[in-house]
Amino acid sequence: MLPDVVTEKLKSLPPAPGCYLFKDKKGEVVYVGKAKSLRSRVRSYFQEGSSDNRYFIPVLLKTIGDFDTIVVVSEKEAAILENQLIKEHRPRYNVKLRDDKDYLCLRIGMEHPWPRLTPVRGRTMKKDGGRYFGPYHSATAARRTLHLINKHFQLRTCSDSELENRRRPCLQYQIKRCPAPCVYEVDPNWYASQVRAVAMFIEGRHDELSDELESQMSDAAKTMRFELAAVYRDQLRAIESVRESQRVVSIDQVDRDVIGFHREGDLAEIALLHVRGGKLQDVGTYSVKQAEVPDEELVAAFLGQHYGDVAGAGGGDAGASDVASRAPSEILVPVLPEGHAGIAEWLSDGKGSKVTIAKPQRGARVRLLAMAADNAKHAFLEKKRTNDDVEERLKKLQEILRLPTLPRRIECCDISHLGGADTVGAIVAVKDGAPDKKHYRTFHVKNVQHTAGDDYNAMYEVLARRFRRGREARDALAEKAVIDEASSEMNLVPPPGAASPRRPPPNRAASRRSGGGEEDESYWELPDLFVVDGGRGQLGVALAAAHDLGLHDLPIVSLAKEKENVLGETLVDRVYLPGQKNPIALRTHSSSLFFLARARDEAHRFSNRAREKLGKKKRFKSALDDIRGIGPATRKALLDALGTVNAIRDADDATLLAISGVSKRQVAALRAGLGHPEPPAIPEAPAPTLEQS
Repeated sequence: MLPDVVTEKLKSLPPAPGCYLFKDKKGEVVYVGKAKSLRSRVRSYFQEGSSDNRYFIPVLLKTIGDFDTIVVVSEKEAAILENQLIKEHRPRYNVKLRDDKDYLCLRIGMEHPWPRLTPVRGRTMKKDGGRYFGPYHSATAARRTLHLINKHFQLRTCSDSELENRRRPCLQYQIKRCPAPCVYEVDPNWYASQVRAVAMFIEGRHDELSDELESQMSDAAKTMRFELAAVYRDQLRAIESVRESQRVVSIDQVDRDVIGFHREGDLAEIALLHVRGGKLQDVGTYSVKQAEVPDEELVAAFLGQHYGDVAGAGGGDAGASDVASRAPSEILVPVLPEGHAGIAEWLSDGKGSKVTIAKPQRGARVRLLAMAADNAKHAFLEKKRTNDDVEERLKKLQEILRLPTLPRRIECCDISHLGGADTVGAIVAVKDGAPDKKHYRTFHVKNVQHTAGDDYNAMYEVLARRFRRGREARDALAEKAVIDEASSEMNLVPPPGAASPRRPPPNRAASRRSGGGEEDESYWELPDLFVVDGGRGQLGVALAAAHDLGLHDLPIVSLAKEKENVLGETLVDRVYLPGQKNPIALRTHSSSLFFLARARDEAHRFSNRAREKLGKKKRFKSALDDIRGIGPATRKALLDALGTVNAIRDADDATLLAISGVSKRQVAALRAGLGHPEPPAIPEAPAPTLEQS
């Protein structure tokens, strides 16, 4: 049975283009879609015998509590609005190609007299006078292009502030990669020609660029400027090396992107072929999980998310040339999605020229689609093979260590100090063999008077703090599950707009805020396996910290380097298990050791980094930092006016109050923290002479 509010709204739907937002009974948006006719499209979800075969439709109909519609003028506006609403609400049932990052692009800051090329994320793109190139399917591809350009085209790489404040040229000038406009006189016209060459190189206009460089190299050689001619020669070689890696796939010179996909169940892989001037420049692949939608919607979601920033960055005028390399003239798709004409119109407005979305039926373009599908299938199988390999290695590790569950989440602890000072404990997390940096943590050891060789007490303090928060998080999650189950049994669903049932205040473990601003108890959730760096002694400390908090079922092992060669390379690692006298020896190349060694090495690196950061902070610390009521602005004003902490301490109250921003309360805080100025010494009276007597 549908809610009454849904039934009433279905009767008054307009036959106009627009977007619709389905909400659950808690009022959260769970699905966003667009339609040429809102009346026909939205009603089709609730008709008996509907042909809609999406897996989530039955679940959606059971959980729907309300829906909203937004009417627009055209299909183009519906496509734009749908893309914005998906980014804003991040609905549960819409296709998500990535987590929370936009694609990486390259930007040339044309607003500066000496432009430079920098990587930026898609969401930061705007009509700010710069030129944008991309998006790139991976950060590696973008940075590879950036490295190639910095190597062969002489544009500055320093920031604007470094450019203005530098007094001597940097290393880039010494290795002939920058003309050093920060220090020397540089011809603006020549620098502008380098900027133009970079833009042509990224856009794939290699033939045109090669002709220009050959002409410039010949002119430089005729005028005896051989160093400049060598620069043009190296740039020509860079272009030739890129050309050799490109494959001719079509006869015509049309710039096009070709989309292919391969799916098995709710897992899908999308391949994007970038064809420029008839040559295959690059291939990008994208994974989609929980793809419980038809192929048409999968393609539509990719078009909206991948090219959405293109239309947002461009305009009909200023941004047209900036998005030329990102929005090709033609996009080939395996299936035509609903509303593809509106998406094409939207992209055409962003590009400044016509963009066509087509599904070819015959000829060379069909072979391009087949090539894209083959790339998608190959990437899918490769990633699946990698995942299967990880699963197999984790099962082997579980068997060797006799663990109750598969150790998908592994945490490792390491203690770092410098001669007994600046003691820091670091805990890193590894999930399915990959670093999970969102769950990295550092602990400054406070309650232990640490001396060299006394790592045990420091480790106990760090692990006790970590395990205590893990226990509180476990209790909070269990309490939350009980409340949710009780609410479900009593059918306590609040009406729209009503406040949710009150719950007990969250534990300290839940104080960590998630990205959405809600309490995230899972941040301190205990791992499947905890590893400590060290031998039997460190294992005993970790077990004591866990058992003292009642965590008797937490799997804990220690990993120690037991044997090294003359080069310092580890040959054998030994794993110490609780209740087992003899450790387990694992060779360095053992697949079972991979996850443990990776966690151990990452914990060592992260703890050293945290210790160096703490030491640097202490070395640059001022006596003013610990005075309550003296903020950064006041500290800067005091030091600018008086120069040193001793001068601040010796200054009288009138001098301190004369400094801008310093109040009487802050003067009192300074006196309490630094002390009062010493009274001036009274000179001794000279002894009386005989004549004076």
